[in-house]
Amino acid sequence: MEYSINELSKIAKISTRTLRYYDEIDLLKPKRINSSGYRIYGEYEVDKLQQILFYKTMGFKLEDIKNIINSESFDIMTALNNHKKELIKKRKEIDLLIENVEKTISYKKGEIKMSNKEKFEAFKKDLVDKNEEKYGKEIRGKYGDDQINKSNAKMLGLSEEEYADFEDLAKKIIEKLKEAMEENNPAGEKAQEACELHKKWLGYSWNFYSKEAHRNLGEMYVSDERFKKYYDDNKEGMSEFFRDALNIYTK
Repeated sequence: MEYSINELSKIAKISTRTLRYYDEIDLLKPKRINSSGYRIYGEYEVDKLQQILFYKTMGFKLEDIKNIINSESFDIMTALNNHKKELIKKRKEIDLLIENVEKTISYKKGEIKMSNKEKFEAFKKDLVDKNEEKYGKEIRGKYGDDQINKSNAKMLGLSEEEYADFEDLAKKIIEKLKEAMEENNPAGEKAQEACELHKKWLGYSWNFYSKEAHRNLGEMYVSDERFKKYYDDNKEGMSEFFRDALNIYTK
């Protein structure tokens, strides 16, 4: 069966503009161009697009996806089986989240009692939900759905002791930045200690780390008014100072 670019756009729920761009960068070429000059896609191209979109949800860059699916060693059946495994894993994570939400609702209604451990799990879930509501769009756009989903799962898996250290680190970072700003030197020892503490703090939620991602986060602390307010409410100019310190730390 063959599909026009408009038909494939509707099936895949992506824009025709995106499909044209994929063609331009040799990521997904149409099966053929008909006599009217329209792109026509076949079953092979549909399967290939499915894999492109899968890798995209995993946080891969388009250039990396292109290298993967155009590689001679790329096998569609292996890719589909890996896709299935990832979907099953996500389903289990979602089922667990639903179970926790249902239990919290019942507790709030007074229908059941919750142990301290269960209350703590509900608290973490509420924290993740609020962060998603407040910052989800920006961070998912920057780091990809898969990375953020894994980071959320990591946060939900923290023990009470780990979460307490997570909270304590957040306070230490602010205090260390205040001390560093007295020296007015983002390259100074105290400023760089704050960056090191921040890296450790990120380790409790991030399932990945790169200097580039850490540096980009510092830029977001300045460009996004909500992050900027958080730091500048502690001391005026802190967001810019921290950004500068992180730029040095991640070089």
